[in-house]
Amino acid sequence: MSKVAVIMGSKSDLPVMQDAIDILKGFDIEIEVDIVSAHRTPEKLFDFSKNAHTRGIKVIIAGAGGAAHLPGMVASLSPLPVIGVPVKSSNSIDGWDSILSILQMPGGVPVATVALNGAKNAGILAAQILGTSDQCILDKIMIYKEGLKVKVIKSAKDL
Repeated sequence: MSKVAVIMGSKSDLPVMQDAIDILKGFDIEIEVDIVSAHRTPEKLFDFSKNAHTRGIKVIIAGAGGAAHLPGMVASLSPLPVIGVPVKSSNSIDGWDSILSILQMPGGVPVATVALNGAKNAGILAAQILGTSDQCILDKIMIYKEGLKVKVIKSAKDL
């Protein structure tokens, strides 16, 4: 069964959300990818959010642009951790509308929020959440982080 669901409000969000998909695949984490629009498919949003945990999903990454209601609505309906990715869309106000819509959640409905177009970090955070109870994933994260360190050290030497 899938462990992480990567959802987005529309297909136009896929180029950003692909970074989360790629990083999760790199950690060999099973994923489910779908388009779930908070405004255009509310029934699908409700069904997805209320039932994701019954399909083995452990973490939800939700990307949305513009009004960006998707992550918050999912978080309001699901018992699972939700990571929101604000997407700078064509109708966006420099992405700030998306950032604030996802970041400014009311008490009791948390959404972990990454940077504008920060789907890669959303994927890493989802893997880290899973790594708290899966040693294999945790080991891969530690190797990944060591690789980041080595890359910086090599870059410094190349100056």
